[in-house]
Amino acid sequence: MGKGRLEAFSDGVIAVIITIMVLEIKVPHGADLAALRPVLPVFLSYVLSFVIIGIYWNNHHHLLLTVEHVDAKIMWANLHLLFWLSLVPVCTGWVGEYPSDALPTAFYGFVFLMAGFAYLFLQKAIIAHHGEESKLATAIGEDFKGKASAVAYTLGIALAFVEHWLSDAIYVGVAIMWFVPDPRIAKGLGNHQH
Repeated sequence: MGKGRLEAFSDGVIAVIITIMVLEIKVPHGADLAALRPVLPVFLSYVLSFVIIGIYWNNHHHLLLTVEHVDAKIMWANLHLLFWLSLVPVCTGWVGEYPSDALPTAFYGFVFLMAGFAYLFLQKAIIAHHGEESKLATAIGEDFKGKASAVAYTLGIALAFVEHWLSDAIYVGVAIMWFVPDPRIAKGLGNHQH
């Protein structure tokens, strides 16, 4: 099966996720700067989540450039990733409403940790289907950023119960680390395919 349907479906789901997140932001009650204060935590959690979803969308695009065709395992692995990403509006809204509380902050990190594992499973499904000598297998190598992200999110989850602001800083740090699309895949494919 071709990868077109998989990519189109994924793009649609990610667009809906972003739309749901922005609808959670309430209009400020008032026309002065003081009216922005109550919505600031929700807005900041939205910005971080938007950036992270954008990172997933961008890297997912690059990942699918390595795919010749898909099988059922790749489709299910992709759905697994989309499941965790579909929870982002919930965790974003919760941490935005309760920015100083441990459980929403930990849940936020947990959702992104699980999305990271799901992305890893998708990579493994693609490599299993296309072989250990495939473009993706060659490009990924040791996957330092993926491993570092998992460790960082796990640390952020644990720190949410100690000092939530440390968790927030870790989550922002992971986003900064991934802000530039994964260059390993782009280099492996050559710049002419982007």
